[in-house]
Amino acid sequence: MTPFVLVAGARLGAWAWDEVAAELRAAGHEAHALTLSGLAEKQGVPAGQQTHVQDIVAEVERLDLRDVVLVGHSYAGIPVGQAAERIGERLARVVFVDSNVPVDGESFLSGWPSDHVREEIAAHNGFWPSAGADHYAGQGLTDEQIARIVAGQTPHPGATLTEPAVLKGPIAELPATYITCLLDGEDPMDAVAEALKSDHWELVEMDTGHWPMFSQPRELARVLRESVARP
Repeated sequence: MTPFVLVAGARLGAWAWDEVAAELRAAGHEAHALTLSGLAEKQGVPAGQQTHVQDIVAEVERLDLRDVVLVGHSYAGIPVGQAAERIGERLARVVFVDSNVPVDGESFLSGWPSDHVREEIAAHNGFWPSAGADHYAGQGLTDEQIARIVAGQTPHPGATLTEPAVLKGPIAELPATYITCLLDGEDPMDAVAEALKSDHWELVEMDTGHWPMFSQPRELARVLRESVARP
């Protein structure tokens, strides 16, 4: 039995993992989906990026988890990667699901054309606003799945996207699996490509879009289970 801590990307909460968590539990594992501060049922809680890192570390410590697999999707790869470093020997593996990865001194918005995001945050009182249904098109999602995401999402605290990551060592030194979702583009970001050169990292491809917890929850759960067996 392996404990998994599941953290969804921007605008999403623990609810995004319902189907994946059920699959993991059915296979005999622990699944702890976590809502980060300022999102979903935690709206109104002030949050910067380091708040989110501490959310994850605190959850691992509160549950006294050992040999834990931390799973970060999209934006959540940034705080999850930092938390993975900070929990030390409690970590078994970190899994990045089509995500950004932390680079010391750089933010989520570093390394890709993101001026429009900064402008949206400035125009919406410090929050990245919720997205419309068209944002989720072409990603292997049904109309019903898109409607579920649109209904459940909440504006994302902007400071978590603009504040820099803090790492003591290279992210490539952590035992990691990187899941790339092919409908979202085959070329990983530069920081991911560099980390994948490490013997500690492995690459897994999924033939779906950027939100596999909705489009292919059973397949994603299988990949997560198989990551446990990695050296």
